[in-house]
Amino acid sequence: MSVPHTALAERVAAQRTDLPEVYGGIDFAAVPYRFTVDPAAPSALPARRGDRAAYLADTALVDLLRTATLLGDVTADRVAALSSSYRVSELVTMVAQVCRDGLDAHPDTPAPVAALIREMERPPDWIDRDLVERGAAVARLSAGLLAPFITRGAFIATFTNSYAALPMTITGALSGTRAAHRVNETTAFFAVTTLPGALDRYGPGFQAAAMVRLMHSMVRYNALHRSTRWDPAVYGIPVPQSDQLPAGLIGPYLTSLRALRSGRTEFTSGERAMVEFSRYRCFLLGLPEELVPSTPQGIVDMFHGRAATLRHGFDDDCLRLVRSTMDAYLRPGDGPFDRAADAVERSYSKVAFTQAFCDGDRAIARRMGVDLTFADYARVAVTAPFLAGRVLVVGLAARRRRLRPLVDRYLVRQVRHRLDVYGIPKYTSDVAEYAH
Repeated sequence: MSVPHTALAERVAAQRTDLPEVYGGIDFAAVPYRFTVDPAAPSALPARRGDRAAYLADTALVDLLRTATLLGDVTADRVAALSSSYRVSELVTMVAQVCRDGLDAHPDTPAPVAALIREMERPPDWIDRDLVERGAAVARLSAGLLAPFITRGAFIATFTNSYAALPMTITGALSGTRAAHRVNETTAFFAVTTLPGALDRYGPGFQAAAMVRLMHSMVRYNALHRSTRWDPAVYGIPVPQSDQLPAGLIGPYLTSLRALRSGRTEFTSGERAMVEFSRYRCFLLGLPEELVPSTPQGIVDMFHGRAATLRHGFDDDCLRLVRSTMDAYLRPGDGPFDRAADAVERSYSKVAFTQAFCDGDRAIARRMGVDLTFADYARVAVTAPFLAGRVLVVGLAARRRRLRPLVDRYLVRQVRHRLDVYGIPKYTSDVAEYAH
């Protein structure tokens, strides 16, 4: 795999001079401890997922990932740096107003906020915008029918590595009831972006992406300035772009695996649209072209290459994050139906986590904070035929031209219902937590 990344390396090197109030204390010539190409050092890549030696031998890919490990988001970081003069709630309001009304309606908007929105307003030439809306329609199937049963498990995946998980640990964002809010906020973001027109300039997905991008930068800014635990020599920079690509491309990654296992090297038409939708969403979140490939092999290599160069680590912080996320109650009510639905979703998350990260070994899962019981298997066994059958029927109906509009309206209603359940993301950050 060959990826041109000279411009990316120049962006990384320029961060210290472009934004010294954030990056002045970072030595971008040094490689953080979290990044490793030592064959003897355990990495985050499970042996079953690929040949680590082959990925380490790909010098272009390794160099790209080393660069991306030190890449932040200067445009959004400038907005986060305004928190020295503004309250976070004020910055959130500014971004929301400009997203909703446009820059012309708010001429007094601070320059960093205006620059962030202008950057997001300009779709890059590496995105096929004609495919984005069609891809959103494809993504609505999983957002409307599957997301409630997979999001918690996918969220937990972030916490299985102590180097990638530390930013969430030091923010306190996943302690107590905050865990439920963060999981629901994340689910709501991915759901809202699949609605018709959501990623258009004045769509709700565009605004949600701007908010998420700001919150990532707030974590980065406060971790570097307020936390006594952050050591750049070990961790590099908080929330680097290399750590954002798994969440942004998890759908295309799974689709790519299926394509390659079936002997295909190209996506089908529908798959291609879904991938392009995800790539555009990644652009809105600040990821560069180099980290969002467009082919099955390129996407798989990017995922596995990142894991192959990320040093393995699972500490007590990871254990607490996994447990707090798994224990979080995500439903809006406390009645019998909500309790039952929460139990079913939690069981699916436990099973998925155990299969994905523990090779099905319940003892390993238990040591990592996930206690999978017979009751969990029973819930999955009882509900799987209905859930899988619904996805199959709706998916087949969506292929028929006459039924497609009806199916899409049904899925839009399902997504909107999910958004009602998840609640509206608050996009707030308590800076007091970073000092602890």
